[in-house]
Amino acid sequence: MIVKGKNVEVPESVRLYADRKMRRLERFQDERSEALVELSNEQHRSSTDSHIVELTLILDGQTLRSHAAGPTYQAGLDAVLDRIERQAVDLREKPRGKGRPEAARARQIVEGVAATDVESAGTDEDVEAMASRIVKTKRFAIEPMFEEDAVERMEELGHLFFIFVNAETEKLCVLYKRKTGDYGLIEPMIGGQYTLGRTGHKAG
Repeated sequence: MIVKGKNVEVPESVRLYADRKMRRLERFQDERSEALVELSNEQHRSSTDSHIVELTLILDGQTLRSHAAGPTYQAGLDAVLDRIERQAVDLREKPRGKGRPEAARARQIVEGVAATDVESAGTDEDVEAMASRIVKTKRFAIEPMFEEDAVERMEELGHLFFIFVNAETEKLCVLYKRKTGDYGLIEPMIGGQYTLGRTGHKAG
């Protein structure tokens, strides 16, 4: 790991702090990993975000980058480590042997699924007639992410719900927007009894 300043001298206490905090990422790293921490100070910013920390981390041949600002370098480092750790989790969770799915591609998939369903729904009478049967099945890739990232993604899409895999619990979740304007999270759990289907057999 390299810690350097951009037109600023890096205090020894900050170097030690960075070295200690970077151990959070050791579980993702191997002998090929590299890390660069760059510190700068922008006087025109307010005192609460004048200390800038940029972190570049190379894992498995992939380059992860993020930056954060805070009242101190230590605070900025804490924030940027949170963001890089999320990226590292996403990278670890991707299928081996396949390229890392881009965030834009994931957004397009979910957006396309919702848009197609809206366009093909037809009139209210058509929707009512189809309500009792499944008329379409779609499968699409889902990238693991944290809850706050899922909220941001859903806001970008402008949808009322969003399906994702929670990077912390590894469970499939459904995020939805409530009438009050805040959010709800559905996290299915196996349990209970099967209900009988229309044919008299257990549905499952």
